[in-house]
Amino acid sequence: MLAFVSKGTPSLTLAAVAMATMLVACKPQGDHPPGAPGGMAKMPPPEVAVVTVQPQTVPVVLEYTGQIAGVRDIEVRARVTGILTKRSYVEGATVKAGQSMFTIDQAPFQAVLARADADLAGAEARQAQAQRDAARFKPLYEAHAIAQKDYDDAVSAEQVAAADVKSVRARLTEARLNLTYTRVEAPISGIAGRALKTEGSLVSGPDVLLTTVTQMDPIYAIFGVSDNEQLKLNRDAEAGRLILPRNGKFDATVKFADGSEYAQPGKINFSDIRINPATGTSEARAELPNSSGTLRPGQFVRVALQGAQRVNAILVPQRAVLEGPQGKFVFVANAESKVEIHPVEVGEWTGGAWVVNTGLKAGDRVIVDGVIKIGPGVTVKVAAADAPNASATPDTTSKR
Repeated sequence: MLAFVSKGTPSLTLAAVAMATMLVACKPQGDHPPGAPGGMAKMPPPEVAVVTVQPQTVPVVLEYTGQIAGVRDIEVRARVTGILTKRSYVEGATVKAGQSMFTIDQAPFQAVLARADADLAGAEARQAQAQRDAARFKPLYEAHAIAQKDYDDAVSAEQVAAADVKSVRARLTEARLNLTYTRVEAPISGIAGRALKTEGSLVSGPDVLLTTVTQMDPIYAIFGVSDNEQLKLNRDAEAGRLILPRNGKFDATVKFADGSEYAQPGKINFSDIRINPATGTSEARAELPNSSGTLRPGQFVRVALQGAQRVNAILVPQRAVLEGPQGKFVFVANAESKVEIHPVEVGEWTGGAWVVNTGLKAGDRVIVDGVIKIGPGVTVKVAAADAPNASATPDTTSKR
């Protein structure tokens, strides 16, 4: 899902190495000891420090630029039209779900409710009268004392009155709802935004935004992963060189602009399969706890993902990797203690060492100190150096 980008490191050029070799190979004639044949003293082999590289499993930390976003960012709108009479919250403060935030003038809605209540009373009275008429007409019709039409009219009048009662009750329910809607409530618990309308403003229903409420705990860190990086990770995983967390559930930590680290880690909970054609990246998202409110929506951070492991990785100290016209290389002392040049391809930077993808094999003795005194083919005196430690705290991580 995610990939690495190699970073530069201080290096020596091949020209500098060749110049150093020439200087070491030559010695002024006047400096030879008495009796030395040919006027030249025999130089002792230069001493170098080497590390014998061995495959090991190393943790992989992926780092991306991300931005904090609320889990939910809800717009607060009125459901009815009216004049704002009151703002009931403090801008930028925490509000609870159901808390009143604004109040719209209730007088017109109270009048509509009272009228609907009166209409219901009248409709119920007419229904009761129609029921009594139908009850009186029924025995007369059965006794053939009235015409069929008179009885049918009485039954129809009763049914119409019942329908009128239902209609008025619906209008009464609507009037009660509209009255409750004059109290604009917080839809969720979170941090309230700036009020966009003040008391005395006419609010024309849902088309007018009053403010927003952002849920802050938990909170999201959103970042993008390039298509190339995604492909490289997938290839390494398929080849068995990289072990990814199950279902892509990386552990996520956040670093602030000053380099400090947010104390509470989170987890990756979403990775989009779609590629944004404008950026060439797919969106990924980590969810982190934020009970303290330290993380704020819109804040730019570095998102570090942990949980992947590189298998059979060759680590070489950073100072051993040199730069030449053809790319990066290292000096290796062969079995006869002669210097060889090995071009290498490096991957990520971890624990103060490069991960070498190609160019070295297990058992190679890589020269880490004394490179200024040597060149290809020079016989050296080998001394051991400290091997790179895969568990060391990384000086840096793969960054995007």
